[in-house]
Amino acid sequence: MHIPQLSVVVTVFNEEENIKPLLEAVYLAMGTLDYELILVDDGSSDKTIQEVKKIANSKTKLIIFNKNYGQTTALAAGIDHATGQYIATMDGDLQNDPSDIPLMLKKAINENWDVVAGRRADRKDGFVLRKLPSKIANWVIRNTTKVYLKDYGCSLRVYKAQIAQNMELYGELHRFIPVLAKQEGATMTEVDVKHHPRIHGDSKYGLSRTFKVMADLILMLFFQKYLQRPIHIFGTLGLISFLIGILINLYLLIDKIFGADIWGRPILLLGFIFLLAGIQLITTGIIAEIIIRTYFESQDKKTYKVKEVYVGE
Repeated sequence: MHIPQLSVVVTVFNEEENIKPLLEAVYLAMGTLDYELILVDDGSSDKTIQEVKKIANSKTKLIIFNKNYGQTTALAAGIDHATGQYIATMDGDLQNDPSDIPLMLKKAINENWDVVAGRRADRKDGFVLRKLPSKIANWVIRNTTKVYLKDYGCSLRVYKAQIAQNMELYGELHRFIPVLAKQEGATMTEVDVKHHPRIHGDSKYGLSRTFKVMADLILMLFFQKYLQRPIHIFGTLGLISFLIGILINLYLLIDKIFGADIWGRPILLLGFIFLLAGIQLITTGIIAEIIIRTYFESQDKKTYKVKEVYVGE
């Protein structure tokens, strides 16, 4: 089977007006490169699929989901179906420019980088709703994970295939892909890329994603620091909790010996409620995530179901 040099993976969801200019831009930008284009439709309810089938050429493969699973799952499916030596990823909303991909691929090959990440040098988004939350999120992620990229929100990246296909993408971890790649031992660099304002359709993201990003960051820090030694975090929290409980109970025991009535006092209940509730919530979330990963990986199951695979003519 022929192995192309590059697989371009594009996730789309309700982008019917963007499909024609998107495909034309990709075909023009790739030029004479040995490539394949993989579009993943994440359960679109408009005419996105029909528009792709009208225009797609023989280098284009369309993966159609049976429902909406989310960007991370769509990205994982595109990477799973990619056969190229390198894999480029980008969004389907025309804000990423495919003309940057050949230069990023050349840099990856010539300088032997595992990952070349895009950095939106002149971002065409609103400041309050998009730029400011993104800057804050980038700063927090950079300084907590110690993976020093400036733009975690840019989907335009080029990977060596073995790096991309070894990453375990679940939930909504697409923003943390550089961190996942770093855990695989990847070397990476960042380059300035073009960014365009959205012309058609609506943004699929808003301020509500901030809480999801923070929750995912907690998960990433756990996997980055404690996956192979969870006792270091759970044991430490457990010991601290246990010691606090001993001190509280010792204090109350002494108070009881001197004749005080300790039943129903806030100090007796408040410490136990908050400490136990916090530990249980955090550990339950992490354990549930591990169980889900084990369930899928042990049975070689995917987190998505493909309704149809269409290859252009």
